[in-house]
Amino acid sequence: MTANRPGIEPVFCTIVPPHVLDKLSQSEDPALSGPARRTLERDALERTHRRMMTVVGAPAVAAPKEAAEEKPHRTIHDAKRKTDLPGRKVRDEGAKPGKDATVNRAYAGLGATFELFLKAFKRNSIDGVGLPLTATVHYGVDYGNAFWNGQQMVFGDGDQEVFLDFTIPVDVIGHELAHGVTQYTANLAYFGQSGALNESMSDVFGSLIKQYTLGQSADQADWLIGAGLLAPRVNGKALRSMKQPGTAFDDPLIGKDPQPSTMDDYVHTGRDNGGVHINSGIPNHAFYLVAESLGGNAWERAGQIWYDVLTGGTLEVDASFEDFAKATIAAASARSGEGEEHQAVLKAWSQVGVPTV
Repeated sequence: MTANRPGIEPVFCTIVPPHVLDKLSQSEDPALSGPARRTLERDALERTHRRMMTVVGAPAVAAPKEAAEEKPHRTIHDAKRKTDLPGRKVRDEGAKPGKDATVNRAYAGLGATFELFLKAFKRNSIDGVGLPLTATVHYGVDYGNAFWNGQQMVFGDGDQEVFLDFTIPVDVIGHELAHGVTQYTANLAYFGQSGALNESMSDVFGSLIKQYTLGQSADQADWLIGAGLLAPRVNGKALRSMKQPGTAFDDPLIGKDPQPSTMDDYVHTGRDNGGVHINSGIPNHAFYLVAESLGGNAWERAGQIWYDVLTGGTLEVDASFEDFAKATIAAASARSGEGEEHQAVLKAWSQVGVPTV
């Protein structure tokens, strides 16, 4: 499936959860609260713009002729600390690396994402038919986030107090582009459990991109999302942990990681679109458990099952955790009957408390 599912608009998705920025915005230190407040304000404006563009119709992006050759078509722009998108073009496909490390990392990250989806899943770019990959770097002043707006990637430089450059972790780049894959396939509604599944799919494929790039097996991977993004002063390893949800950070500046790993601790909230960045810890952990159980390279077995469900066309846009769990069990059975993969998936959902019968 390569077109958007009807009835749900492409969403504005960020890597840093709003609860982290909310906590920072309350700091008495203006060096911390100022950038956080500006980031929250900018996110709100971009989210509104995304909705308006959906109503009036965003311009179509044509795939280049060479897309049939299954090669990436990357373009990197520099916002020069402003917020006009896409900004000035600074690197096109095939151009040599320049002096700006941020530009180079963004270019490489887009390439790594393209390669994982092509080599592991036989998917030609995020829409399946060679969509050009566009990114903007140096967005805003001390902007503390990265986002997918339905058309392109955008990276902030961070405030250097809490967040470093958002192009540093390749899984952040992969996470946001994976929102595009979801947009073009299941188009999971960005609220409640379907929204948490949307976020989890991006964490899953972001982690797989990182593992594929580093040549890591499931047991070698750290299963962290955004490792290297937090500044040295912050007591934290990353934004999220798929292996141990709720342990990624614990610091007075940004609070404690609130992600649950099982349904026993599911967070009922109206904030963050019904806790999409929080409760995603549950399906994240289920995927980790499957990958750990099956061993080897996670993109070769566990990743294939998740990809089959995301792209299979049977997942409803408002799917619940239970719906998704049942779909993964069916996908595992379709691949190998009721053997090792089926048993690993069944056990993982049981461990995180999601019913499957």
